[in-house]
Parts: sequence; C-alpha cells; structure tokens
Amino acid sequence: MDLQHIRSAILLSKKLNFTKTAEALHIVQPALSRKIKQLEEGINTPLFKRNKRNVELTEAGRYFIPEMEKLLLQYEFIIKRTNQIHKGEAGELKIGFTHSVMQSILPEILIDIRQNLPNIKTILKELNNRDQYIRLQSGELDIGFATNPLVPVGLKSKVLHIDNYAVLVPKGFDMERLQKNGFATFTKEPFIFPSKTDGPNYVNIIESICTSAGFIPNVVHETDSVSTSIRLIEAGMGVSLEPMSSIRGLHLPIDFHELSDTPQKAQLTMIWNPKLEFEHPKLFQILHQVNHVMPLDGPKGETH
Repeated sequence: MDLQHIRSAILLSKKLNFTKTAEALHIVQPALSRKIKQLEEGINTPLFKRNKRNVELTEAGRYFIPEMEKLLLQYEFIIKRTNQIHKGEAGELKIGFTHSVMQSILPEILIDIRQNLPNIKTILKELNNRDQYIRLQSGELDIGFATNPLVPVGLKSKVLHIDNYAVLVPKGFDMERLQKNGFATFTKEPFIFPSKTDGPNYVNIIESICTSAGFIPNVVHETDSVSTSIRLIEAGMGVSLEPMSSIRGLHLPIDFHELSDTPQKAQLTMIWNPKLEFEHPKLFQILHQVNHVMPLDGPKGETH
C-alpha cells in the first residue's frame, strides 16, 4: 500500500472534488483517479462514491480515512523519533549519582538537558562509587556522577565541582573545643563512615583528614546513606564528614562546621564511557559546557 496513495485519498476526503484535490497535489486529475482506483483495488473495497456531480465517502471510506490518518501520524512520529535516537536527541539516559551531587550540581545539569534535548528521558539512580563503576562498564549506566572517584581504566572523567568538607556533630556539641584544639578535638569521638569497599578513594580522603590531625578515626558505624548518618548523629551515636554539597541549604537536626582550611576537598566528578560521546554528541556538547567550579557560594568556616 503506497503512502502517497493514502495521503491522496485523505486529501480527497476533505475536498470531495477530484479537480481541486489534483490541483492541491500538483498532479493531473487522471493521475489522481488512478491513485484512488489502485488504492481501492489494493484493499478490495471502494472508498468513494462517484458520479458526474458529486464525490462522497462510502461507509467503509468513512471508517478507513480517519483510521489511516491516525496511522500516518504514528508513522511520522516513529520516523522522527528514530532519527532523533540516531542523532542522540531522544531515548533514555541512565544516570547514577551520589547524594552530594544531587544536592548541588546535578539538578542544573538535568535542567540544561531537558531544555536542549526535550525528548530525552532521564532515569536516575542514587548509587555509591563502586556500583557506578560496575554499571558504567557493563552498560547499565550511561553517565555517573561520583564524589572523589577512583576512575577505572577505560572510562573518562571530568571534575565539575570542588567543595569543602564539613564535620557533622550532634546538637549541643562543644564547638569551643574545635576552635581551641582544631580537628584533633575528635580524636576520641566515634565516627560514622561510608563503606570503604564501595568507595575506597572517598574513604581514604576523609580518613586522611583525621590522620593529618594526628589520630586514626574510631569508626563505629558504616553506612552509604547520608540520611542514615544524620539520624545516627542526631541520636548522639557519633560524628561524620560530608561534602558541604550534601548539606548546604538543608534544615538539619544536627550541627556542622565547614572545614574551609583543610586541604582535602570533595571533587564532584562526571564519569562516562567514551563510546557514548559518539552516540550522544549533542548531549556531550551540553555536558562539556559545565565548567570547573570551586566551592559554591556560602559561609566559609562557620559553625552551624
């Protein structure tokens, strides 16, 4: 069944005049008559009643024409969407992220993607660094956003934001000790850390904040969940270290102190498989426009 024949029949059903329809299609009337006849023979059903004065749809034609209009719209959408997928302008984008990335840079990135590639559907999964590596290498993720990752061979990365760490403490913690003794204040405090298995480089960096102050942290709880960590601190079960990105702007039931003078920083990093750049060229034009940013605006080194 020829699409041009169907389109001709649809137009004829609107005008109900062979001469005017032929003129609109820029063909001669006999050519239009042949197209309609071939279409009717192809489906073995008359679609139009004709006489010297009038053209009207048969009962079968009144069913056939609107149904074919729907199918043509669907056909055109499929062709357009197929082309968009080929160009990387449509389809699904699977994104992994850590908590601090979602609390800081990721929402703005998602807004840029949505504005420039409205036919891309983003599937978001909060994952620790290790799970992001595994899923990026297997193809289960397209892009990862991790904090201080140890990027595996074969993947590419770009640091998008560098942030200070903060020490999170229960309400009522004696901050005067911190002002007097520095980070060594926490020598005997129980710590809540993420699992080293799931983010070894990240944990090594926050451990080094402690060792630089002259002590090895006494880790009594492990959790990859920031909300769980906050609940444990609120209950007086320990202290923790988080990027400022994780907590900035939140109304917390705990206190924190930004470690603005500490050399260890949280690097919020985008990770991806290089082949994705060829599959989604426009996407990576957008992502590569994101510049390296030093700590977000906000109070520096204050106790909250």
